[in-house]
Amino acid sequence: MLFNSLQFLIFFPVVVTLFFLIPQKRRWILLLIASYYFYMCWKVEYIVLIIISTLIDYFAAQQMDKLNEKAKKKKWLYLSLISNLGILFGFKYFNFINENVQSFFDHFNVFYNIPAFELLLPVGISFYTFQTLSYTIDVYNCKTKAQKHLGVFAVFVSFFPQLVAGPIERSNRLLPQFFVKHDFNYERVRFGLQQMMWGFFKKVVIADRLAIVVDGVYNNLDNYSGFALIIATIFFTFQIYCDFSGYSDIAIGSARVMGFELMENFKRPYFSKSISEFWKRWHISLSTWFRDYLYIPLGGSKVVKWKWYYNLFITFLVSGFWHGANFTFIVWGALHGTYLISAIILKTPKEIILNFLNIKNTTFHKIYQVTFTFLLASFAWIFFRANNITDAIYVITHLFTDVGDYTNFSVMQLKLRGLGVGMNDLLISFGLIIFMELFNLYERGGDVWLKLKYKPKWLRWSVYYIIMFGILFLAPYSKVSNFIYFQF
Repeated sequence: MLFNSLQFLIFFPVVVTLFFLIPQKRRWILLLIASYYFYMCWKVEYIVLIIISTLIDYFAAQQMDKLNEKAKKKKWLYLSLISNLGILFGFKYFNFINENVQSFFDHFNVFYNIPAFELLLPVGISFYTFQTLSYTIDVYNCKTKAQKHLGVFAVFVSFFPQLVAGPIERSNRLLPQFFVKHDFNYERVRFGLQQMMWGFFKKVVIADRLAIVVDGVYNNLDNYSGFALIIATIFFTFQIYCDFSGYSDIAIGSARVMGFELMENFKRPYFSKSISEFWKRWHISLSTWFRDYLYIPLGGSKVVKWKWYYNLFITFLVSGFWHGANFTFIVWGALHGTYLISAIILKTPKEIILNFLNIKNTTFHKIYQVTFTFLLASFAWIFFRANNITDAIYVITHLFTDVGDYTNFSVMQLKLRGLGVGMNDLLISFGLIIFMELFNLYERGGDVWLKLKYKPKWLRWSVYYIIMFGILFLAPYSKVSNFIYFQF
């Protein structure tokens, strides 16, 4: 079920109404039924995978909780890791690895004939797998107690607002909330609905509008070069942010309506002054997951320098592979790992130069840092969006070719018509991006909706009407589009 569908607009009010009408001790039943139904709207059979992961991790955690020695707990931890990662590997990575092994053997004329699996990738498998894995790892490390209530644990694994694209919640944060009675609170419900509205605006108005140009260019690269590639790449930088942060806002807002608090997943990432800061603001639930369950166990930064670089690079390489079974994602992760390592190596020389020039921490320097970080992230997004490495190389090598053609207004108009958009559409898209970033800037001082509460009524309702008007009249409703991160 898509958030941006008529089905969800019926489903959600029904679930919320029933949630507040039934007794607290029965609410987990409603949430479990609703979550399983929500997931089965994509493919009924794949609910079996969630149930299998739930039962294995519940049982493994119960057994680990009975033991004191880590050595004895390990077999149960391994059961959780092997079963969950095995399912993830089989559905998401087997065909990719199988095809590349076959290509390798074909190069040496060695017979290799293991058939590919004709399986559809289960929606959100990477997200709920990581969420339940963090639970068993925390139980193993005695950071949390095993949950004895199987039904509540099943809701934790499958909670519908964040089931298919996060935020990836930790058990010690989300599980206790299912045992708290959440009464209907008008202010909380209002703030939740406002956050959902903003999420819908970012998705259906901005992301889906930008997708027209992005898909038109990146799926037909032979027809474009220069300015078109630059515009499409910049648009994708904002498309993926609006698409994914829009999903997170809808998820957090819908959970908030019912009284549940999910973690913040995005925090104005394109205002970051370094790649390190970018990863503290982008997909926070995933970046902190890799920090806690891969980077720190590898040794983090508390090792010799070369090992620190290795830990960083491996963490981002795995992060890239987590996103998809394609070399483009691996290169994307490797690029970010390289960015961070380069920043560490160049830190001291850069500080000396900045101090010598006396421009450190000036407004100009901060603008330069934000711009440079944005360009680095945008460059990496080329690999993330490209269908394959060949396409990514084409984009990079043709970014600044034929730029002169686009100084001719009639040529630009012709190129835009080829994309199915006009100059007005392009200007509206840029205007929407500027509006969103101004909104983000205003958010720096705290929750926008809470701040608006104390503003004059005319100002509050002006903002509400602008957002609602955009959703109703500026969204390209020719088709209902998936969220980008559903493929992961």
